[in-house]
Amino acid sequence: MLDQIAKLPLLVIVIGFSALMMLLPAAHASVTGDDWVAGTFFLSAALTFCLASFLAIALLDRPRSDRPRRHLLSLVVLFVFLPALLAVPFHQGVRNTTYLNAYVEMISCLTTTGASLFHEPGRLSPSLHLWRATVGWMGGLFVWITAIAVLAPMALGGFEVRTRRHVITGGQFTQIDRVANLSARVRKYATQLLPVFVGLTLALWLGLIIVGDGPLLALINAMSTMSTSGITMPISATLDIPQAGYGGEVMIAIFLVFGVSRLAFTRDGTGSEINAFRNDPEVRLAAFIIVTVPLFLFARHFLGAYEVSSEMTIWSGLGSLWGSVFTTLSFLTTTGFISEAWDTSTAWSGLSTPGLILMGLALVGGGVATTAGGAKLLRVWALYTHGKRELDKLIHPNSVAGMGSEARHIRRGGAYSAWLFFMLMTLSVALIMLAFSFTGENFEQAVVLTVASLTTTGQLAEVAASEPIRYAALTTSGKLVLSLGMILGRLEMLAIVALLSPDVWARRSG
Repeated sequence: MLDQIAKLPLLVIVIGFSALMMLLPAAHASVTGDDWVAGTFFLSAALTFCLASFLAIALLDRPRSDRPRRHLLSLVVLFVFLPALLAVPFHQGVRNTTYLNAYVEMISCLTTTGASLFHEPGRLSPSLHLWRATVGWMGGLFVWITAIAVLAPMALGGFEVRTRRHVITGGQFTQIDRVANLSARVRKYATQLLPVFVGLTLALWLGLIIVGDGPLLALINAMSTMSTSGITMPISATLDIPQAGYGGEVMIAIFLVFGVSRLAFTRDGTGSEINAFRNDPEVRLAAFIIVTVPLFLFARHFLGAYEVSSEMTIWSGLGSLWGSVFTTLSFLTTTGFISEAWDTSTAWSGLSTPGLILMGLALVGGGVATTAGGAKLLRVWALYTHGKRELDKLIHPNSVAGMGSEARHIRRGGAYSAWLFFMLMTLSVALIMLAFSFTGENFEQAVVLTVASLTTTGQLAEVAASEPIRYAALTTSGKLVLSLGMILGRLEMLAIVALLSPDVWARRSG
């Protein structure tokens, strides 16, 4: 049976998996008495499964090309056309919105952006919020698998910077010049990573329940944390749902480490796992950012509070510091959760923290082969290491990097590839900003919306601008530009260039 599944195209497997996941909100709606939503999702699950079955029968023995271009094209199709299918039950469940809004919402969830057009508490039923989190969770799982099964052998997605052998739960994968069948590779790594992803989600779910979250809210937050989508359920005064508070933030912060480095769930194959994780450049760079940025904000807040108010306590200071640490880690991994102490932190000082800091954190992004978006820590580290090495050569022109130097772990042309990615990302920012300006957005809104979409951090619209930006208020053309930005941000422009120029990929892999 598994051998037959391995022969199916990736999109068929994903459609079948989506049909299975539709049963989760259907079951929840049935238990809570929401018959309309339950019937909608049960019917959509049946129809989606039938669609997957028909496609499987039609494409089972059909020969397919094994060129890398087809592999990348499958990812584009996944993020462009799958949301159209996922939006059908959501649109029918809401009943008072347009299909375009439902489609944009599903793109936001599947790309783990978390930019919601339905921000008002009570606008959506709890089962629909569960579906949003489920789609985001699926998107995070797809990113996990495809990063290792598809992008790693092609030296894309951040793997173009560093060439090393990785070991995953006993299996190995290396950057190779011959690409195996995509479906077989996806099946192989899906069977290895799916239990890990599900187990971590369940562990966080139970942990959030223990510290005080309600079961549904805990499940939504657990899915959103593992996928770094930041999707949550707005709590209104009419909903009596327990919330964990600071305990939940601590629990979420522990699991956000999986968005910092792939070594949190994989093994590098060199040395002990603890030493490899501690010495990982992504972990060290993330630790440096998580320490320095909150300390900077804390010092800035402390000086501001000293100038405007004399009512300062140690508890308010510690609360402010924790709010900065949690929010920094959250936006660095492009999750977008905001600490309960974040408002206290700004109010404590009497100053408003500029959203430019949060935008900068999101632009840096998380680790390679994680669910986080952004430019990736490994690329930033590669440019830093290359710059440091060039400065050393100015002082000692004939010096050679030592065996223990991290510069030796960068593949040939790795720093150049990182710089090329940043140039492509800069071009993407310019083009998306220009497109937003044509839709009627002012400069500030265009900047925030562009960074939010390309870094898959939709929550920036709430905190980065002087006034919160509502995605629902965008025009039709603005929503389409937003969707394009979210897809580009998830696929990365470097992969798009490789898709359009397969000869470039052939030279890179050679």
